[in-house]
Amino acid sequence: MTTVTWTVTDTPIGPLLLAATGEGLVNVAFHAEERATREALERLASRLGVRPAEAAESPPLAEAVRQLRAYFAGGLRGFDLPLDWSLTAGFNRRVLRELATGVPYGTVVGYQDLADRVGEPGAARAVGVAMGSNPLPVVVPCHRVVESDGGIGGFGGGLETKRALLALEGVLPQPLF
Repeated sequence: MTTVTWTVTDTPIGPLLLAATGEGLVNVAFHAEERATREALERLASRLGVRPAEAAESPPLAEAVRQLRAYFAGGLRGFDLPLDWSLTAGFNRRVLRELATGVPYGTVVGYQDLADRVGEPGAARAVGVAMGSNPLPVVVPCHRVVESDGGIGGFGGGLETKRALLALEGVLPQPLF
């Protein structure tokens, strides 16, 4: 049986829920206030078949928190965490793995370009669906995927969060206030 542990960590973009299995980090959820955390934990229990246990000091979560703090402080440009991909499969998993390894800090990629990279040239919209279902946002940087016409595109954490992450990475100017 899989063990799932979780914690919530404060970040400049709001509280993030982090969940891990023995394989690695399995989920990052935005806006982890009490209700959203409860709902995310219920979804995880349903999808993974086990109720997550709070364990902020578990090694995979402690390391994820450490790396997220370093990222938000500007001292980390790439996450080095074991990831559990069990919440995604097929096309979505291929796209997310390409995103995780092929789109470095401070760069962006278009939906169509990402579709091309995984050998599915007609699948730009499907890439958008994959981004929307990303179980590991920030760590698997779906914020780096933008529209080919220069638009910012959508984002599950909200457009202000996407702008803040892109500004942190130097892609967009920092907001004045």
